[in-house]
Amino acid sequence: MGNSFYSYTANTLQGSGKSMADYKGNVVVIVNTASKCGFTPQYAGLEELHRKYSGKGLVICGFPCNQFGNQEPGDSNEISEGCLINYGVSFQMFEKVEVNGGGAHPLFVYLKKQLPGFLGGRIKWNFTKFVIDRDGKPVKRFSPMTTPKQMEKTLLKML
Repeated sequence: MGNSFYSYTANTLQGSGKSMADYKGNVVVIVNTASKCGFTPQYAGLEELHRKYSGKGLVICGFPCNQFGNQEPGDSNEISEGCLINYGVSFQMFEKVEVNGGGAHPLFVYLKKQLPGFLGGRIKWNFTKFVIDRDGKPVKRFSPMTTPKQMEKTLLKML
């Protein structure tokens, strides 16, 4: 387990390993996603932020998760098609992960430790968003209720 955001890797939806170190110097939003959730329309808002600010150093990383109400039952292909067809997602999507419990992906273990939130570190639901600054420091955690649009002001200060 690393002690820096940049020490983690995860597999993309296409199955290749991706190091968070590739995002050095950028503002990164890590979000656990699901295709069949009440918050799923946030994909569109995240995509809008991605299109508006990726040229200024914003990176959005989606991590599908099936731990909340079985709302991401699909495999990588189904997730990829759903994101593209329904929301035109062009930001980086990763393989399905667990974010809570013993099988939680190490990156989420790290993020929850750095930014515990209200449930003592647990992630409450899909579309919890973590913001990492240009130096790799986790600086803000947004609840699923916070829309990508509501995050924009915070992100702009960092870009």
